[in-house]
Amino acid sequence: MIASVLSCGSKHKHTIRPLDITVNITMYTTIVLAVSKNTLKIVSAFVWLSGAIVLLLKGASLFTQAIALKPGEPWSWLAIAAGLLIGGFKAKYLFGRFCRKNLDRIDALGDPHLWQAFRPTFYVFLTAMILLGATLSRLAIGSYPGLMAMVILDISIAIALLGSMRAFKFQ
Repeated sequence: MIASVLSCGSKHKHTIRPLDITVNITMYTTIVLAVSKNTLKIVSAFVWLSGAIVLLLKGASLFTQAIALKPGEPWSWLAIAAGLLIGGFKAKYLFGRFCRKNLDRIDALGDPHLWQAFRPTFYVFLTAMILLGATLSRLAIGSYPGLMAMVILDISIAIALLGSMRAFKFQ
């Protein structure tokens, strides 16, 4: 309830009637943010796939920059091969396990909400990785070895994300 008295410098005081500004926020958040477990799985798969696509595009851009610096360099294509190979191992032994654990965690939720697609620490880690990747990419500009290192890193993570997507298929 809000009530106040205004004084305009005169002898008369004006009273503003009380206003009731109660908003039922609890009901709104429950309706909007409560989701099914399948919706959470779709959201997490979308985040996973989006990350893979962004990293593939970024890796391709960095690869193009590296080729422009040293055209015809055979090491450039070895970087792509290394990224694919490392990504395959990461998908099988690391990211696939992360995916399955997250999907099991979602299945165990009693009353799932939209922000529970991942654990809170994942969001912190994701933010840190995005900032680190952007910083390293900027530092690598103009440096052939730096660009190749970033190509390997970006391609390997993108392939790992794509390869681990099969965990979503089985859920």
